[in-house]
Amino acid sequence: MTPFGARLRHLRLTRGLRLKDMADELGVSSTYLSALEHGRRSKPNWSFVQRVIHYFNIIWDEADELQRLADLSNPKITVETAGLPPKATELANRLAREIASLSDAELDAHLTLLDLARKRSRT
Repeated sequence: MTPFGARLRHLRLTRGLRLKDMADELGVSSTYLSALEHGRRSKPNWSFVQRVIHYFNIIWDEADELQRLADLSNPKITVETAGLPPKATELANRLAREIASLSDAELDAHLTLLDLARKRSRT
């Protein structure tokens, strides 16, 4: 499941909506919506995210967060390490190989480290 898919499913279930009904309202098939919720489809495009935001009447920060989650929800990614140090290539390859074996706590630790690096690069 992707971050966007998890949030979309949460929104749908907390409002007691059936997958088919929501899919019809958004103009997509229930198969597509199910695949999106479960991370079997690529990240949704901007237009679809906007339809979801409108459908759920989401505003401001929550809408920004939903768009951010969509941007982070490509289940099949490519990491370009050309021109980076050899350790960057090693990290990308090892992460691709080992990510399925990481616990939630280990995933959280890696995400925290990346958040710190992003904050440091902005200053």
